Amino acid sequence: MTGFAVQFILIIAIIYFVMIRPQQRQRQKHETALKALKRGDEVVTAGGIVGEVIHIKETSKDGGANRLDDRVTIKSGESRLIVERGRIARVTSSTGSSSSTQIASSPE
Repeated sequence: MTGFAVQFILIIAIIYFVMIRPQQRQRQKHETALKALKRGDEVVTAGGIVGEVIHIKETSKDGGANRLDDRVTIKSGESRLIVERGRIARVTSSTGSSSSTQIASSPE
């Protein structure tokens, strides 16, 4: 019976370190990128719209608790869109940054 308990605990530990922990790190990295969002950054929304940040309107004055509700105005083509900061899927490039996370498309 103790062998089964040890195996069960081992399986739970493997699941935690292979699935849950990397997902927590990825979420934390994404939230950090959203908090560091600034004017001029190129972003992709959850709906797939690519645009450049032109204005950020913070909803909370204390700088704090829920910054994901802030309104971000992006310019995509000739249109200006207002989206919530939490709906930005990724930041593809930022101004003044030497390391860009843009993916170069290969010709087919």
